[in-house]
Amino acid sequence: MYLQHLSFINFKNYAEAELSLAEGVNAFVGNNGAGKTNLLDAVHYLSLCKSYFNPIDSQQIKQGADFFMINGTFQKNGGKEVVACGVKRNQKKQFKRNKKDYQRLADHIGLLPLVMISPYDISIIIEGSEERRKFIDNVISQTDSKYLDELIAYNKVLANRNSLLKQIADKGRYDPELLSIYDEQLVSSGTRIFEKRRVFMDAFTEIFNRHYQFLSQDAERVELAYESPLLQDNFATLLKKNMERDRILERTSLGIHRDDLQFNIHGMSMKRFGSQGQQKSFLIALKLAQYTFLTQTKGFKPLLLLDDIFDKLDDNRVTKLMQMVSNNNFGQVFITDTSMERVQAIFEKINVEVKLFKVTEGNIDA
Repeated sequence: MYLQHLSFINFKNYAEAELSLAEGVNAFVGNNGAGKTNLLDAVHYLSLCKSYFNPIDSQQIKQGADFFMINGTFQKNGGKEVVACGVKRNQKKQFKRNKKDYQRLADHIGLLPLVMISPYDISIIIEGSEERRKFIDNVISQTDSKYLDELIAYNKVLANRNSLLKQIADKGRYDPELLSIYDEQLVSSGTRIFEKRRVFMDAFTEIFNRHYQFLSQDAERVELAYESPLLQDNFATLLKKNMERDRILERTSLGIHRDDLQFNIHGMSMKRFGSQGQQKSFLIALKLAQYTFLTQTKGFKPLLLLDDIFDKLDDNRVTKLMQMVSNNNFGQVFITDTSMERVQAIFEKINVEVKLFKVTEGNIDA
């Protein structure tokens, strides 16, 4: 699978742009603020129906305009997929596949899988557990069409249960029958999500270790571990044990909404003790493992988007990374960087062809 043609109107800092893309490596080069990352975000929209950086669709519309439109033509399994995304101010987002509207955007997720690596990914390491759960959920959602529905159902029941706990605290009226119904629904949905996450992490961890060892040339010992309260006890038992605590806190204190990932280097926290280069290598290995997992599960290669990844990596790791993503294990690749000379030198060194685009303040020249 690859993106053959991309066009958009009034998207972020672009009034209009149209690109024909190479099946292999495409590099967008220009100064900071020129709009290189916005190009990658347009591709992300076509794959996952949203921006990678900002959940508010209307804020992606170019200043002074009333709408934006993104169109992409993909080649996949010998056929053509034409995808269009449109957003008008104060209106619902429209998404079309081959000129047909989607009734649910969730039905599009996984059709055109994508992996993006960005400086913003540092939040996976330094922020709270929600960021790491989002990472797990993003990968599984692109391979399991029912998983997203399960998450939506779980979060709805969780909100209802938390609302009931707050009502009990505020009004003193305890409704054990309604609470029991919410508990049953939470256990049913949550247990299925936990099992999918556990099975995923068993396979994913092995892939991650392989990628990190390659990037670091076995120079460092890292650990990736899945943490969930359901690893210690079944969900129904946990809810019963924590009932009094939940009533005091006025929220559900344990469940798969508390799952986390533990990142370590040499037995210590990657967040506290990892250098910037080590943290970046860890994130890249995470995302490349995501790519490999998607490839193995889907049976074809996703798109790989690399935003400003050369910064804070030493020359050896940059070369290793480019060797990895340019070989036959990877498909179409999109890269952004500030230096034309650096990009050319990297790909000349590994003897790989790259299509270069020069980006200057919302203009693109091939």
